[in-house]
Amino acid sequence: MPKASEIKRNIAISYDNKTYIVRDIERSVPQGRAGGSLYRMRMYDVVSGRKLDETFKDSDMIDLADLVRRQVTFSYMDGEEYVFMDNEDYSPYNLNKSAIEEEILFVNEDTQGIQVILVDDAPVGIELPTNVELEVVETDPSIKGASATSRNKPAKLSTGAVIQVPEHISTGDRIKVNVEERKFAGRAEK
Repeated sequence: MPKASEIKRNIAISYDNKTYIVRDIERSVPQGRAGGSLYRMRMYDVVSGRKLDETFKDSDMIDLADLVRRQVTFSYMDGEEYVFMDNEDYSPYNLNKSAIEEEILFVNEDTQGIQVILVDDAPVGIELPTNVELEVVETDPSIKGASATSRNKPAKLSTGAVIQVPEHISTGDRIKVNVEERKFAGRAEK
């Protein structure tokens, strides 16, 4: 059983006899209070989709839920549903856009290393690799000799996400994006 301080986003936990996916974690350190940090977790019930905000002390022990991860590839969109195909047995997994709206900004047909999270054989979310490769489709023109400066500019990616990139990156470049931090992580290998 991990402590609250060890819980990360998209982990399934058991709480009040229900299974929740942790979508967001906010850490705070109360002033003038002996002891550790507080972790406010926004969780969603995997069955009903209901939201729950709960605060834990960093030393609170939290039960991990039984879940299965399967390697998948993004296949297509069907209305509000995103369909992912299992890499081994080709089973389709449908996920509603609202359940994966943060992650889908960094997914296209070429994205490798996606895992669908299953609880009781029902898909509840996806987990992305640390870095994904995407193409810059729109950004200000690159500046010659700007590679030494650390100034950034916004760039729109092929999935519609907008992140900050160094000035030397130009439209058409393939870049690596750190999904967790939503930051530029380098040029993609050609």
